[in-house]
Amino acid sequence: MAEILLGVTGGAAAFKAVSLASLLRKSGHTVNCILTGAATEFITATQLSAVSGMPCFTDLFPSLTTVSIPHITLTDNLDLMVVAPATAHFMARAAHGLADDLLTSAFLACAAPVLIAPAMNTRMWNNPAVQANVEILSSREIRFTGPVQGKLACGTIGDGRMTEPADIAGICCEMLGSRS
Repeated sequence: MAEILLGVTGGAAAFKAVSLASLLRKSGHTVNCILTGAATEFITATQLSAVSGMPCFTDLFPSLTTVSIPHITLTDNLDLMVVAPATAHFMARAAHGLADDLLTSAFLACAAPVLIAPAMNTRMWNNPAVQANVEILSSREIRFTGPVQGKLACGTIGDGRMTEPADIAGICCEMLGSRS
């Protein structure tokens, strides 16, 4: 089916990426994964590798791998890139072209459609700087899903909850079905 690259950033919703990777694989897609350093504080590369059936990448310059330039190799022949959850930090770096880790470098090298699923505290999401970065990315044809309203990791209720993995998987299938 399709080649999907799933980027996972360091937010409390990172655990949902394991379910998302599993759903995408069950749909017949090849799912490669990138974990940011902060994401490894919430989930492990082993978890994502187990459900995706593929190695999970964490380093821009891996020491022992068959993939010599992962940010390029992982985006070759790519059909879709998904970042879920996407933190405010990732979106700021992506909007401004900063490539200081594997995920942001792969984002800049990606020629395929991109879907971003933000997740953060409501006050962070509503911050004018975050909204400006969303506008920049949207103007570059980056698609967003969420965040949605619900109970957040901090215990408050509001906009900032990541779209559920099944819904993200459905959007991925829709985007892949509409590719030319």
